[in-house]
Amino acid sequence: MSPFNALPLTHHARARMDGRRIPAEAVEMVLQFGRLVWARGAQIHALGRKEVQQASHWGLDLRPYAGLQVVCAPSGDILTVYRNHDFKRLRRAA
Repeated sequence: MSPFNALPLTHHARARMDGRRIPAEAVEMVLQFGRLVWARGAQIHALGRKEVQQASHWGLDLRPYAGLQVVCAPSGDILTVYRNHDFKRLRRAA
């Protein structure tokens, strides 16, 4: 796990992570193993049931991070982090 300061976080994202008790390790796991969707001009990395199940085949337990979504600017900066199990709005653009 890399140090918390190594993530390209905005002040808003850092405050949201602290307030929602989302550790830096969780964000790193979502960025590495989550699905990537472009929506509303931002990159959204989301960790759902499918990704958790796939990671379990590799011996990783990502269940505590299920439902996490990380919103990134096109530059790669992390804008915000939140937990939402409803992925309906994350449909891939055609």
